[in-house]
Amino acid sequence: MIVEHLSLVDFRNYAQAELELQPGTNLLVGRNGQGKTNLAEAVAYLATLGSHRVSADAPLVREGKDAAFVRARLAHGTRNVTLELQINKQGANKARVSGNPVRTNELPRYAQAVLFAPEDLTIVRGDPSARRRFADQLLVQRTPRMASILGDYDRTLKQRTTLLKSARARGMKVEQLTTLDVWDDKLVALGSQIIDARRRLAADLTDPLARAYAAIAGEDHTPEIAWALSIGGADPEEGDGVEEISEVGATEDQFRQALAARRAQELERGLTLVGPHRDDLVLRLRGLPVKGYASHGESWSMALALRLSSAELLRAESPGGDPILILDDVFAELDAARRGRLAGVVAGYEQVIVTAAVARDIPDPLRENAVRIEAGQILGSLDDHPLDEGEAS
Repeated sequence: MIVEHLSLVDFRNYAQAELELQPGTNLLVGRNGQGKTNLAEAVAYLATLGSHRVSADAPLVREGKDAAFVRARLAHGTRNVTLELQINKQGANKARVSGNPVRTNELPRYAQAVLFAPEDLTIVRGDPSARRRFADQLLVQRTPRMASILGDYDRTLKQRTTLLKSARARGMKVEQLTTLDVWDDKLVALGSQIIDARRRLAADLTDPLARAYAAIAGEDHTPEIAWALSIGGADPEEGDGVEEISEVGATEDQFRQALAARRAQELERGLTLVGPHRDDLVLRLRGLPVKGYASHGESWSMALALRLSSAELLRAESPGGDPILILDDVFAELDAARRGRLAGVVAGYEQVIVTAAVARDIPDPLRENAVRIEAGQILGSLDDHPLDEGEAS
């Protein structure tokens, strides 16, 4: 899969932008704050329906405007498709595929991209929400219908939690909450699909993760990946029980039993304490949790390995060719050895988009098709707009 052309209107700091991209490597160079990451973010949004920097859409719209527009022409082998997305500050976004209106959650069927960024370190070192977000975005890319299931679960969770808070405020007892059963049924039906899909994802990532980690780190630290499930007794959000939970019985039955067991506690706190929204993706190296035990270099290797294994999974499953790889200001964070290994791993993909503030951070094999970005303007090739001496060296 290749992005041949990207158009932006009122996206981030771009009033308007037109960017031609080539097969192979595309290097976007510019000082920090000039807009190179915004270009990468726009491509990735089409594939993941979200930003790697913010959780809401409003910051993506240029100041003073009500909507931003992203348009990309993609090549899937000999077939071309044009994706158009209208990102609204308020209200639902709108999308088109080759001129035909579609639901926005249809876009990942046509666009697949894997983005590496400095923010990825929070996947291994941050809160469980960062790891859930990583997993769920990959779920949507593998199976676009998961976007609807995840959205429906979030809405059901909010409504159920609102009911619990209202009941707590009114001093209601557990036996009086008969309407909670209806929300339990919806929560269990949707949440069980998410839990099962996440489990399958972890299993499918196991071997690619081990290969990717060894390729980046240059050695095998036996990386492991598994879910800590609140329906099995773990509660990562409370900082306890972050261990792998084995499957015991059908997921729906286990989920329902866990809800029943904690109903009194949920009513007391006004919170939904069981479900995929409280699970954690546990990452280990040499049998120890990455969070709290791994060195900085090991943490970076694990974060990169998660993205590389995601790309390998999508590559193996997609009939449309390789996912687009986006390396956003990553090389400045890595030592020379990891830079070289990463460049070697990604060089075989159909298209790689690299952003950098300093050209010397980028290994030679990834410096092709270099474009200068400055102050929200795509100036053109470096041959026509050479870098300053400090940036080029």
